[in-house]
Amino acid sequence: METPPSGIRKFFEMLIGHDDVISLSVGEPDFPTPWCMREEAFYHLEQGHTSYTSNWGLIELREEIAKYMERYGMFFNPENEILPTVGASEGVDVVLRAILNPGDEIIVCQPCYVNYTPLARLTQAVVVPLDTSVNGFYPTAEQIEKAITPKTKALMICSPNNPTGTMIPKEELAKIAEVVKKHELWCISDETYCERAYDGAEHVSIGSFPGMKDYVIILNGFSKSFAMTGWRIGYIAACKELLAQIVKLHGYNTICPPIFSQYAAVEGLRSGWNDVEKMRVSYQQRRNLMVKAFNDMGLPVPEPTGAFYMFPDITSTGMTSEDFATKLFQQHNVAVVPGSVFGLGGEGHIRCCYATAIDKIKTALDRIEQFVKENRR
Repeated sequence: METPPSGIRKFFEMLIGHDDVISLSVGEPDFPTPWCMREEAFYHLEQGHTSYTSNWGLIELREEIAKYMERYGMFFNPENEILPTVGASEGVDVVLRAILNPGDEIIVCQPCYVNYTPLARLTQAVVVPLDTSVNGFYPTAEQIEKAITPKTKALMICSPNNPTGTMIPKEELAKIAEVVKKHELWCISDETYCERAYDGAEHVSIGSFPGMKDYVIILNGFSKSFAMTGWRIGYIAACKELLAQIVKLHGYNTICPPIFSQYAAVEGLRSGWNDVEKMRVSYQQRRNLMVKAFNDMGLPVPEPTGAFYMFPDITSTGMTSEDFATKLFQQHNVAVVPGSVFGLGGEGHIRCCYATAIDKIKTALDRIEQFVKENRR
């Protein structure tokens, strides 16, 4: 099966060997992992705790995740309804392979994270893309219901969204939940950016609505909230019947996440929240700076309410998103990601990550402004 390489990683690889490039491409926090978590990992390494854990991971971690999910109105049994994974990315893979058969249809709300569609197609399922750009970059219950056929098995959503930074309003999520239950679909909800909400906005999970526990599969992790990208630690929460099947694939695939990553995650959930909040405040300041700059230079962008991405409209330049990103890199040493790699509704936009130091963001914005002046039609 022909599987294209990640469009995000393509631009990341271009950075290698270029010292003066400012990257707004890869979604990676520029903060170190909170000290309390690093210290906990050091302790366990010093104690020689370097073995496998159960395929289910540490019970201490599952218990802390269960307590954390209660904040968002979800109640999962840590014994058999929560599974630590090697990042949320592994979670996407094993969930799709567990629920999809050849010929099944999965509705994928786009623009979206680049992993969803290729991994779904590897199961020989049929991906039904849903263009959310027509509604402010979030899906509506009406759109979803129109896309459902007798072969529809699952729905994939992400809020706050990568690449747009939008969140699905609570009222719309409630309607989507009713559609999911009515048609008895699996609803895969990627909530990796749930701790990155701004201006007083509150993350709402579709799993918190009445009756959704039998249908929802929650994907989340520690990479973005706790700046743990390299530790590779995430988790799945789902009903015990489904997770009993998923853990088999997980066991054959990766066995378990690194034990020291699991211990660090436990400590983060217990005592790392001040650091999480400091990061969130800093990202909000950077977001404000970038939103104003892009709008001022004539690349309109709605203000993101979550995550740490924005999706400015570059159609006024007359370039495709691929041309824009490539030429910007070649001419002004700034790396962004073309919107086209994120699926329907992405063309005509670029994704810019603001998890970068403010001084670098300011320099990058100056370079982008100069580039736009040179190339606007």
